[in-house]
Amino acid sequence: MTKLTKILFGAASAVAIASAVHAADAVVEEAPVAGYNWGGFYVGLGVGAGANVARLSGLGGGYLDGFGAEGVFGELTVGYDYMVSPRFLFGALADVHYSGVETRLGSDASASDTYGFDLGLRAGYLLTPSTLGYMLGGYAWQKGEIDGFMGPGSDLDSDRDGYFLGVGVETAVAGNWTLKTEYRFTQFGTNNLLEDLGAPDGIFDSDVSSHTFRVGANYRFGMNNGGGASFEVPAYNWTGFYVGGALGAGAGVYELGGEFNGLGGEGIFGELNVGYDHDFGNWVAGVQVDGRYSGISTEISMGGGSISLDADYGFDILARAGLKMSETTLAYALAGYSWQHFEFDVPSIIGDGLDWDSSGFSVGGGLETAVTENVSLNLEYRYSQYDSEDFDGGPDGIEPSFHTVRVGAKYKFN
Repeated sequence: MTKLTKILFGAASAVAIASAVHAADAVVEEAPVAGYNWGGFYVGLGVGAGANVARLSGLGGGYLDGFGAEGVFGELTVGYDYMVSPRFLFGALADVHYSGVETRLGSDASASDTYGFDLGLRAGYLLTPSTLGYMLGGYAWQKGEIDGFMGPGSDLDSDRDGYFLGVGVETAVAGNWTLKTEYRFTQFGTNNLLEDLGAPDGIFDSDVSSHTFRVGANYRFGMNNGGGASFEVPAYNWTGFYVGGALGAGAGVYELGGEFNGLGGEGIFGELNVGYDHDFGNWVAGVQVDGRYSGISTEISMGGGSISLDADYGFDILARAGLKMSETTLAYALAGYSWQHFEFDVPSIIGDGLDWDSSGFSVGGGLETAVTENVSLNLEYRYSQYDSEDFDGGPDGIEPSFHTVRVGAKYKFN
């Protein structure tokens, strides 16, 4: 899949699924928000994007933290929720996914995820009668393939399991349909990559973690049968200036020389933003500027020396447009200019290291819901691509891309 396809996927997914659900249920008049029943069975489908970071160890006593891969995937979900109280629910879910997350070395070697499943539990709280915020976690299993790294024609299978943790937002759209956005961090256990060749543990092992974002549509059976929570929602005005902040996590993948995609790094970051939105009726549009400080980092250790590559601070100038799911919840897409500072530290080769600035772009989307007359919460995904950087006497053609998710809060001045 081309980078352009991934970019278009990231920018349009949230609003596209929301619009499709509206169209599919256009003949059904929306029920009052007090009538939504969040308990019961549901089925869903979705698409996602993200990145893996593998820590490779053994290697004669060294390690590479990490080995990066990125791509998109499709998913089917089935679940059940039980309303513990008028605003709190507890549920279980199972999903299966087919993945295109991959890394490559030249044209002959690649490592990719193929298919997998997750089994989990979630706990949710109704932010409004029509919008749910939730946390989830559980068991994860993934099938992988490693082709060509041990020589032409060499193929290895890699089964791994572990756990996942995540957060999400789900909102009623029309009829029995809901739209969800969700972030998951998955940590897999140590895997012997040479087990099929009879090698003992510790010769060449991997520990893989993944950062994924998904957007999906759920069909909830009996959602409009009544019995849902009834409580007042804030009279939120989407027009005006705002300030906000966010905490986020994600992974970066560095393509080297157009051949190896690539080095991987992961970490968390903090972000501050300021912006302006205007309400056009069913749609909201605006601009935003944000700045962040990031701990997304890569480290390689060999023969007593180490190399680190850090994406430490940056900013974005973005435009966004959103479709109202209700008067208090917005599904939106965004795009714009991004700038990032990088630091490449190779003490044994270039002394104090190199740092550089890179321009690029970001696209993404999310859900935002008002919880008071002035405060809203949002869950947002961004794919960011930066220009390639060349160095005299050093590495050539480092081209970074990032998959990040943030949970944020905004204060709107009305």
